[in-house]
Amino acid sequence: MLDMKYLRKNVDEAKRRLGDRGVSADQLDELLALDQSRRDAIQKVEGLKAERNTASDKIAYAKRNKEDASVAIAAMQRVSTEIKELDAQQAYLDEQVQNLSAHLPNLAAKEVPIGEDETANVEQRVWAPADYQSRPHAVEKTPDWLQAHYDIGEALGILDFERGAKVSGARFLYYVGDGARLERAVYNFMLDEHRKEGYTEMITPIVVNDSAMFGTGQYPKFQDDAYRVEGLTQTYIPTAEVPLTNYYSGETLPAEELPIKFTALSPSFRKEAGAAGKDTRGLIRLHQFNKVEMVKFTKPEQSYTELEAMTADAENILQKLGLPYHVIMLSTGDMGFSAAKTYDVEVWMPQQNVYREISSVSNTEDFQARRMHITYRDDNDKLQLVHTLNGSGLAVGRTVAAILENYQNEDGTVTIPEVLRPYMGGQEQLRATPHH
Repeated sequence: MLDMKYLRKNVDEAKRRLGDRGVSADQLDELLALDQSRRDAIQKVEGLKAERNTASDKIAYAKRNKEDASVAIAAMQRVSTEIKELDAQQAYLDEQVQNLSAHLPNLAAKEVPIGEDETANVEQRVWAPADYQSRPHAVEKTPDWLQAHYDIGEALGILDFERGAKVSGARFLYYVGDGARLERAVYNFMLDEHRKEGYTEMITPIVVNDSAMFGTGQYPKFQDDAYRVEGLTQTYIPTAEVPLTNYYSGETLPAEELPIKFTALSPSFRKEAGAAGKDTRGLIRLHQFNKVEMVKFTKPEQSYTELEAMTADAENILQKLGLPYHVIMLSTGDMGFSAAKTYDVEVWMPQQNVYREISSVSNTEDFQARRMHITYRDDNDKLQLVHTLNGSGLAVGRTVAAILENYQNEDGTVTIPEVLRPYMGGQEQLRATPHH
């Protein structure tokens, strides 16, 4: 949530910066007008309460002196009625201001490219392993035998989309045998790497309340994309960012402990599955998927250094897996609602001849902390909002997809990346095996 003091004092600048995020100037004008009405109502109520106190004193004085207090009593009743009406008006205005401000996205950092969509994103760097050109499928961009990850997975008998759809519906699947083992190897490797980098490993709830979803910015704007628990004000998490970041909601953190770093594996649930007809097959857009999340709580002056470090932590996983990728800075029109600056890490998918998002790393500055009331005390013992950051380290299913495509061989086998072999009992290849 944005700072109302900033919006009041910097109207023109706020309109320009919100305009970069697709918000019309009229929306800010409406919010500021309601905010002014709310503040006027508060001021008027305070004046009337002082008037009521004066009338009350007059009544008490008159009664002590056995004088007629009827005029003062009538005045106090009139004032009390007016206060009651203004209190109701103020409560309504509070709700309106809260609702409008809750729908405003975060302001972009100054270096973020301005644009309406992904076409304005800016590539930062490209990486590929030294031996990449020696892999069988890298000789040509698209040799005839090169398969999409879902075709390889089905041919090997390790991914079962058909039975997933039978039991749960479209965009659900079963990992079978070595497929399940590979998925488990991938996320255990990720968690172990993040622990080495100083993240505290967590196992979080996968059901959260509406306050938690509001805190990280999913609610109220994106409520229709969530899997709700029927009959309850609870939601299955779209990412472990929600329970991890809300861990400290309403708390003041010791300044000397910042930055605090968490990581967690969790299932994630999302109704939204991209544009119609896009990624309808495979592991790229599922309604349920595993993801290893990274979250940080920092002082404001640390947050952009920590953003670079968190992005490097996501890249480290891909480098150790030997998966080619590039990093892009998202434009104002492509960033998430809560983000002030976002790097997307996109992995190379050779069968499609394209990079696909595998991690999104964002600094939300104090946007989420203001919603969740997470603070620390500065050197002057004054309460300040922390900055929060989040990133995927990585989306597990997409990592499996990238391994299947980048490590496939012409004979239909898939070579297992060396760093994963200890997690798979020394197994070096995925081969077709029958299952029932």
